[in-house]
Amino acid sequence: VRKSMVLLKNGKSMNKPLLPLDKNASKILVAGTHSDNIGYQCGGWTLEWQGLSGNSTIGTTIIEAIKLVVSPSTKVVYKKNPDVDYVKGQGFSYAIVVVGEPPYAEYFGDNLNLTIPLGGGDTIKNICGSLKCLVILISGRPLVIKPYLPLVDAFVAAWLPGTEGQGVTDVIFGDYGFQGKLPRTWFKSV
Repeated sequence: VRKSMVLLKNGKSMNKPLLPLDKNASKILVAGTHSDNIGYQCGGWTLEWQGLSGNSTIGTTIIEAIKLVVSPSTKVVYKKNPDVDYVKGQGFSYAIVVVGEPPYAEYFGDNLNLTIPLGGGDTIKNICGSLKCLVILISGRPLVIKPYLPLVDAFVAAWLPGTEGQGVTDVIFGDYGFQGKLPRTWFKSV
């Protein structure tokens, strides 16, 4: 997991990177459909042909791994898709937004426009326009991210990390560096 993650953006400017994240932040918002769902982390061809949603597989979700790695004094708040007013009024140090595709295999995964499904785009807009945020994309392929890049401080392609949410946190909190590379430039549109 650590070796496959690709850093797509780090900072709204070169001089102000967001990553690695601060383990001693006072309060962190974790949001998105994929932050607490091992089935989504695993993708298709797992327990069933099309994969499963939920935590029926033994492992560590990304939010569980976040709670394990941050300071005991850091408050980690989970909200699947908070609205803008909630985000602005809570005093969060930063947000980690985990979005992506549901599990699929073969033609069931056909997506003609390759957009981020399951309300992921709305979650990014609600949070990242108001707060420093890292977006982690869980997918088996590149998806269109260009509309969201101006809003986010950092963007990471974690692909399908399987049962090891800890591998994701090892990299975003700086215990290990990013090593993943793309064989070609990430597309801007479809």
